[in-house]
Amino acid sequence: MNNLGPLDWLALILVIVGGLNWGLVGAFEFDLVAAIFGDMSTISRVVYGLVGLSAIYLLIMSMRLGKK
Repeated sequence: MNNLGPLDWLALILVIVGGLNWGLVGAFEFDLVAAIFGDMSTISRVVYGLVGLSAIYLLIMSMRLGKK
């Protein structure tokens, strides 16, 4: 984990936030992102998009690590 760069850490944090948000949605029907930024507001959509891009980034990164 010491070899992670800033982009790696950002992606990891965003995916954790997204996972926790989905856990809240599944367990309590509570969308924290929507509660903070508004239901499908522009900023909410940006956050959701960044979480999705981070997941894709981490997927690609994990495939590269698997080849090593």
